[in-house]
Amino acid sequence: MMDHARDLASVCDATDRLLSAVADLDDAAVTEPSRLPGWTRGHVLAHLARNADALVNVFEGRPMYVSGEARDADIERDAPRPLKTHLADVRDSAHRFQDAASLSQDWSRTVELRNGVLDTAAWLPWRRWIEVELHHVDLGIGYELEDLPTEFAQREINFLAHRFSKHPDVPALTIKQDDGRLLLTGAVEGVTAEQLDSGHRPPLPDLTITGTRADLLGWLSGRRDGTGLRVAGGALPSLPPL
Repeated sequence: MMDHARDLASVCDATDRLLSAVADLDDAAVTEPSRLPGWTRGHVLAHLARNADALVNVFEGRPMYVSGEARDADIERDAPRPLKTHLADVRDSAHRFQDAASLSQDWSRTVELRNGVLDTAAWLPWRRWIEVELHHVDLGIGYELEDLPTEFAQREINFLAHRFSKHPDVPALTIKQDDGRLLLTGAVEGVTAEQLDSGHRPPLPDLTITGTRADLLGWLSGRRDGTGLRVAGGALPSLPPL
């Protein structure tokens, strides 16, 4: 079961780490390229602030964004701002998110995100945690995938593997972590986590991708090209965009 209260606390911790790191930058550094194609660090910070407000909209029953075009325009508008303004905006929007999440509500209700994606309200803190942690890495200021909290990194690998499961453009494959954990994704059906953990597991897909937690997360999230992974039973597949 999703522990939304614990995830909210983790969002606070992750936001504090990001703000402390960004505070060491200057206005010029904010205008430099991030690791996301076409985005400066200012774009990443603007997106983080507007994402927090968008999730407040979801909590309060409004559309996440007015439109995709309006979302993009807001990020472009805010990206060139000075560092001080970015810091205040990320901090204040994070507080608005926490305030909205702290209100008494039905955490089991269905909510709608971008592009018609449906989820339960209890997953919103986790989704915000993903935004803060991965975009901290995207800033390219010394926070790497290897620095992510272990719990977060493992949950995000599980989350992404589930997202790609039964995807028609992803071949059936076994993900094997260096610590021995196994996950299946792609065109795989009928295999549960309990079966994988049992001594009577079904045959695994021949295509096996092995690597560290950081390298696997980087590949699954589109942040690394997979050169650090070991592949057996075929070629490393190209994953569709998230």
